[in-house]
Amino acid sequence: MTAERVARATPAEVSGSRRRWPLFVALAAFVVVADQLAKGLVTSSLRPGESVQVIGDLARIVFGQNTGALFGLFKDNALMFGVVSIVVIALIVAYHGRATPSLYLTITLGLLLGGAVGNMIDRLRLGYVVDFVDVGIGSLRFYTFNVADSAISLSILLLFVAAVRPSVVEGKPATATAAGAQPPTEAEADAAFWNDGSSAR
Repeated sequence: MTAERVARATPAEVSGSRRRWPLFVALAAFVVVADQLAKGLVTSSLRPGESVQVIGDLARIVFGQNTGALFGLFKDNALMFGVVSIVVIALIVAYHGRATPSLYLTITLGLLLGGAVGNMIDRLRLGYVVDFVDVGIGSLRFYTFNVADSAISLSILLLFVAAVRPSVVEGKPATATAAGAQPPTEAEADAAFWNDGSSAR
């Protein structure tokens, strides 16, 4: 929330903001644990560059060492990206604390935080990020990625959806509130968000 919004925030909004932190932290922690466990299993079972077929040649598990950014971009800059990750993590936490309480944003930012932390741990501890999911057909293959990359990619997709359709963040149709009408409570906003998602399906 901005200073102006905090000053005029209702008790329901303040309470809703506090309720979002446990979910935000828990979701980020889940992503980090899942990411590190998967990477640990790969590094303990395979040698660097070694691969195991999962669905023929279409999907493989391979021990990749990524010294760059997401999907192997900008190689040989692991330490720099590790430092950048610390700044990004601080910005994600700060943005979550200042943003209007929203279940959608909490889930999105929790995924983004977990992915950033998961890859940061690798960069600072190993000097590279462990990637292991390799999909493609023959020599035509996608960038090798991991659980943290998947969480980051999903969060970016959710942020794009929010930019195109702001109502998913608010949890209500994007229509002007009638003059003098009271804004919905946090529980009503959450219910509207999930109902809106169900009707869209």
